Amino acid sequence: MIYDLIVVGGGAAGFYGAIQLASSRPGLNILILEKTSKLLSKVKVSGGGRCNVTHHIDNPFQLARHYPRGERSLKSLFKVYNARDVIDWFASKNVELKVEADGRMFPVSDNSMTIVNCFLEEASRLKIRIQTGESVSKVEIGANGFILSTQNESRFETRKILIATGGSANAGSYEWIHSLGHKINHPIPSLFTFNDGEKRFADLMGISVPEAEIKIQATRLMGRGPLLITHWGLSGPAIIKLSAWAASHLYDVSYKFDVSVNWVGVPVEGCRAQLLESKDVRSRQKITSNPMFALPQRLWQRLCELSDIQTDRIWGEASNKEINRLCEHLVHTVFHINGKTTFKEEFVTCGGVDLTEINLSTMESKLVPDVYFAGEVLHIDGETGGFNFQSAWTTGYVAAQGIAEPSQSTGVSNVSD
Repeated sequence: MIYDLIVVGGGAAGFYGAIQLASSRPGLNILILEKTSKLLSKVKVSGGGRCNVTHHIDNPFQLARHYPRGERSLKSLFKVYNARDVIDWFASKNVELKVEADGRMFPVSDNSMTIVNCFLEEASRLKIRIQTGESVSKVEIGANGFILSTQNESRFETRKILIATGGSANAGSYEWIHSLGHKINHPIPSLFTFNDGEKRFADLMGISVPEAEIKIQATRLMGRGPLLITHWGLSGPAIIKLSAWAASHLYDVSYKFDVSVNWVGVPVEGCRAQLLESKDVRSRQKITSNPMFALPQRLWQRLCELSDIQTDRIWGEASNKEINRLCEHLVHTVFHINGKTTFKEEFVTCGGVDLTEINLSTMESKLVPDVYFAGEVLHIDGETGGFNFQSAWTTGYVAAQGIAEPSQSTGVSNVSD
């Protein structure tokens, strides 16, 4: 059989692109090839098994700001297809999404299988063929388009290809794409947590603060938001977001660096002023027993301990030196980071196919006609919070439109990052 389209990759972007194409062009012979035995594996595990489908931002420019790589290109792409379109599409399949306080969107079922089953049912209804355990290793030009060879020595013939293999920390996974002539930005991890080499706070694991400020020392890189202490170091949305924006720098320094944590999220002058005020308004209270800034009791005690404040010390007796030391630890606790921890099943890759070689109106290769790209295989990655799935849905949709109507532009300007 000669397929009209072979989608390489049975993940979010691959399924979405295949379904969008099959819906707009019924009767096409479409095949999805997945190298593993699992389909939609990232969709299944994302959001702790709830599937963080997207983020509730309709404005294309605001949405694009959440992508360390791909922001400028995505501004144009999101004008064509964004979170509102995704919400409407799932609603048309009787899958309702809900918005949480931080803007993340999940199925109302709080079960990722709702999304997985939606895709599998649509693929079945649209007669999209699926083969697992087929890892593409070579693409050749054939008489009718392309011949794809797999590591199992299978051969498939197709008129067009949609490459949606996702990200990989293994540069070798991109070799067959590179052989087509495409530049591959070296893949490195994004979205990870920081390992504290000294583990001074490891016994406080599970404690969090709602609005910390984290700075990577000797750089301008910083993040702000909820921070979680773990048994290996630092985690939480603020850390994971910072890891995305700092991915290249942290890779270059082999994940050995210092970070400064401001636990209270206020400038040093404001912190010191509030501590000095406590000498008057809380003069008879013990310092270590009465946390300020709504900090958890055990974290406050640890910061007092590091500031050499005795457990029976009262505010009225606090010296200026003690106030200054406590202020320093509240707004500038330094962690010596030695390594990272990546959520193995939910990893995101910084790197991939260079966007300057893609026609963003159609997601078609500028180098090889009839080859299209979608999803994380591209040099696009976002912060945590549904942004990486949103770019998968958007690029999958635009690719499907380009494949369906190759002579017509979707109106996306070609802006390279």
